[in-house]
Amino acid sequence: QRTNATLPRLSHVVKRLEDRGIVERFPCPEDARATNAQLTAAGWKKIRATAPGHVETVRQHVIDVLTPEQITQLAEITGAILESVDPDGNLSAVYRR
Repeated sequence: QRTNATLPRLSHVVKRLEDRGIVERFPCPEDARATNAQLTAAGWKKIRATAPGHVETVRQHVIDVLTPEQITQLAEITGAILESVDPDGNLSAVYRR
C-alpha cells in the first residue's frame, strides 16, 4: 500500500534488491501467506553512504532555488496532486510534512 505498486511489481523490485544483497526476505510470523523483507547490513551501509549526497542534490536543485513563498506553494501544489492521485488517503501517512 505504501509503495502504490502491484504485488508482482513489488516482488520484482524486492528480488532485484535481494540479488544485490540490499534486502533479505523471510516468512511473516503473523501471516503464513505473507513475506517480510528487511534491509541487510549492506543495505543500511548503502543508505548511510547515499543519503547525504541525495539530500544535498535535492537541496541544491530544488530547495535552495526557491523562495520561502515558493516552498509553501510547492507544498500546497504537491498536496493537491496527492489528493488527486490518492483520493482515499491511502498514501497520506507516508507524506507527512
